[in-house]
Amino acid sequence: MTSPRTFSSILVTGGAGFIGSNFIRWLFAQPGFIGKIVNYDALTYAGNPYSLDDVAQSVGDRYVFVKGDICDVAKVAETIERHAIDCIIHFAAESHVDRSIVRPDDFVRTNIHGTYVLLQAAREHAGQVRHFHHISTDEVFGTLGATGFFTEDTPYAPNSPYSASKASSDHLVRAYHETYGLPTTLSNCSNNYGPYQFPEKLVPLMILNALEGKPLPIYGDGQNIRDWLYVTDHCSAIWTLVTRAPHGSTYNVGGRNELTNLTVVGEICDLVDRMAPPLPSGAPRRSLMTFVKDRPGHDRRYAIDCTRIEHDLGWRPAETWQTGAAATVRWYLDHPDWVAQVRSGEYQNWIATHYSA
Repeated sequence: MTSPRTFSSILVTGGAGFIGSNFIRWLFAQPGFIGKIVNYDALTYAGNPYSLDDVAQSVGDRYVFVKGDICDVAKVAETIERHAIDCIIHFAAESHVDRSIVRPDDFVRTNIHGTYVLLQAAREHAGQVRHFHHISTDEVFGTLGATGFFTEDTPYAPNSPYSASKASSDHLVRAYHETYGLPTTLSNCSNNYGPYQFPEKLVPLMILNALEGKPLPIYGDGQNIRDWLYVTDHCSAIWTLVTRAPHGSTYNVGGRNELTNLTVVGEICDLVDRMAPPLPSGAPRRSLMTFVKDRPGHDRRYAIDCTRIEHDLGWRPAETWQTGAAATVRWYLDHPDWVAQVRSGEYQNWIATHYSA
């Protein structure tokens, strides 16, 4: 490709969620980006547009929020037409594995049918929408043994309702490119962490519990392994793929930070001990670590081989686990108001005040 693709009006689905909101914040901070972003989000429990309130105020009419369900065919089409959307970046998904075990129907509806609705809308606006990027997960590949890595050619073998729904959506994206020639790219990422993450996820949950002296629950023996990707590294990878990757291509995005859950929680404890006041008892926060019953279908090991994106497009993660974890702990310590709003549910009142429709 001789020059990167450019877009004037980008639809970001799920832009009030963790990765989506970080992506919008990151993209507006790029000096070469002069376009508009339409954040389309249903504002379910983990959607918090308050996370972008400062961005909305700073960029003016270059940022638009639309409250909408990606399964709403008419609203998706109307949004694409009204805002002259020429690129769709699709983050919106139900994403918490534990919730998928209890309510798999929500995951089938949003992750599979919702992706279909967006793909079909992009197809029906083919003269206008010039690119569709789909964000997926390494969990579609199942689990690894003690050695080896997931590559772009690893067969799919999802083990939870969440990962099965994401695998299904990946196949739909591929099929729309192969059958209809839709200009797509797809990325499968490892575990993200960083600012603005909903507190049910491992890293923020451990940070906040450690601060408050609460138990730090660890599934099973704590030896499950994940690769950890700092969220702004993921944002830069997505933009690299949107603007430069060949249509129809798939890339893995990883942080090259392969760690056991036990190591992750222990190192978070050490960071909180260094950055925050000590516990009243004076005990180190590692003493709060508690082993609990393993969850059903808990994959043992994920590890991403991201050689292809590094070789083809020159992208590499900027953060190590050590630098990213320290920045993440510092962010949660420095933003108690955001944490309190989310944990109390007050952000839902903010949403009702600002986005009643």
